[in-house]
Amino acid sequence: MKLSQEEANQYHRHLILDEVGVAGQLKLKTAKVLVIGAGGLGCPILQYLAAAGVGTLGIIDDDVVAISNLQRQILYSTDTVGQPKVDVAKKRLEALNPHVNIIAHNTRLTRDNALEIIREYDIVVDGSDNFATRYLVNDACVLADKPLVFGSIFKFDGQVTVFNYQNGPTYRCIYPNPPAEDTVPNCSEIGVLGVLPGIIGGLQASETLKIILGLGTVLSGTLLQIDVLSGKQLKLNFKRNPEINITELLPSYEAFCGISSSVQELTWAKVQENPSYYNLLDVRTPEEREAHHLGGLHIPLSDLNTQWNRIPISENLVVYCQSGKRSAKAIHVLKEHLKETTLYSLKGGVNATL
Repeated sequence: MKLSQEEANQYHRHLILDEVGVAGQLKLKTAKVLVIGAGGLGCPILQYLAAAGVGTLGIIDDDVVAISNLQRQILYSTDTVGQPKVDVAKKRLEALNPHVNIIAHNTRLTRDNALEIIREYDIVVDGSDNFATRYLVNDACVLADKPLVFGSIFKFDGQVTVFNYQNGPTYRCIYPNPPAEDTVPNCSEIGVLGVLPGIIGGLQASETLKIILGLGTVLSGTLLQIDVLSGKQLKLNFKRNPEINITELLPSYEAFCGISSSVQELTWAKVQENPSYYNLLDVRTPEEREAHHLGGLHIPLSDLNTQWNRIPISENLVVYCQSGKRSAKAIHVLKEHLKETTLYSLKGGVNATL
């Protein structure tokens, strides 16, 4: 295998690096990397890996572009709102580098498909935003013996590390158990500084390139924490826990993380097909309600136990919040009181309608 003249021109700044050169660029060309999620972290990860010449890039995501994504998900634009993220990303990345093979998996990663998909790649980069997916990805990478480049973001803070690298520690070594349900909100509920995913995603791309090229010190057993408001960085060392032994995937990662699967979901498109058939209940805060709402009755989740009797008798009630997490919890509260009502959680919440 060799580089074409077009590739040599495109990768010139790599080729003149003594530590990379033609041999290193060929390593990149033959590498296969899977990126979990094409959102805030996934966008910069994908762009830098594609630009660097990673030969095969897989993208797995089942979401569509929403207007609220554009504050940080820089692969997308207003004219792509409503389109599948993996399709838009594939088109944009192929325009950036036609020498890279982009494989779009327009689906959600589940315990049923995780091992089959992950086994096709050399390295997995996690850009997911929920604990159930993180534990699933970790366990699948351990079983498939694949290094996992991890990143997470929270408001103004970010973390980066590498799991399962050369028999190093895994996600469960530092986070053996998930946090209690609803104790850690995601960015759709609490917000995130738009530039932060770019910083953390860029570092994840850097760790991926280091692994492929065999350069530098990989962040295995080291958790890098960054606070963009103060500019402070902190490295925390951790070791492999020999008592953790992953032999198979769990039956349900949602159940492991305390997420109930018994809540029925309904899309906004389905509600709009017959709006008079459904009553709406907004369980967000007054501030969120004032900023934007979809109509219907408003009772904050914190008041639901005492004010549920304000809800009119209805056979079909659609409960909504910003992302779908609080509405699912609200349904568990309402089930105790509205036993004759069919309860739905709006899938993706208000975010999915923007």
